[in-house]
Amino acid sequence: MSLLQERAPEVVKLAKAERRRAEAKRAAREILLVLVLFMAYKVGRIAASGHVGEALANANQVWSLERLLHLPSEYGFQHALLGQQWLIKTMNCYYAYVHFPATAACLIYLYIWRRDRYKPTRRLLAWLTATALVVHLLMPLAPPRMLSAIGMVDTGRLLGPAVYGSPSTDSLTNQYAAMPSLHFGWALAIAIAMIGATRGRWRWLWLIHPTITLLVVVVTGNHYWLDAVVAAALLGLVGALLNFRTTAPAPAIPQPRVSEG
Repeated sequence: MSLLQERAPEVVKLAKAERRRAEAKRAAREILLVLVLFMAYKVGRIAASGHVGEALANANQVWSLERLLHLPSEYGFQHALLGQQWLIKTMNCYYAYVHFPATAACLIYLYIWRRDRYKPTRRLLAWLTATALVVHLLMPLAPPRMLSAIGMVDTGRLLGPAVYGSPSTDSLTNQYAAMPSLHFGWALAIAIAMIGATRGRWRWLWLIHPTITLLVVVVTGNHYWLDAVVAAALLGLVGALLNFRTTAPAPAIPQPRVSEG
């Protein structure tokens, strides 16, 4: 047996180990990038903290605009369900505990099983978040749970679990960044990603997540209907721009001119 044949198993073993190390490095890099995305979500909201008076004034304007557009009343939805404490607590838990884990689970699934769709989805979430933070800076907006004059309540503080503390003492989150709703925007983004990554007629059931999220953010008093509308519009705009960037044809290379003899 030749020396090359004797060393072949060792070479294969070293190649596999090298591939595992490279894959581990890529996975660690992606985990770091996703953690940066989540931190940007939190830190960006703090940096975008708006003035209370301006945020409340904008809230009254959004409320009036929704009534002008004949949108359903958030107050009506909330108070129709307040008597069902188990349902309100379930919605509070959904708002508090599903948002980030569901997004992380989607990214992990795509990274492991549908790598071709992982980076586009991660990029979409990152740019949606960045665009939303710009809106938060330009238009601070108090959520409907702060509009006590119309009868809305904070269901989290009422029945638990509470996500936010008192706005006057909460230094960890910006509670005046209701528009757009990244809860809904991220939920819709991962639903679209999972619909594209799976097969069969049942894949459309992924839309249940953004549908439940929409009802939850409204009933808990954390967002207006228009917050979700703006989030969906931004998602469509960002998706269209990213798709255009990746599919735009490369500029034609001019052919060299043939010299005349």
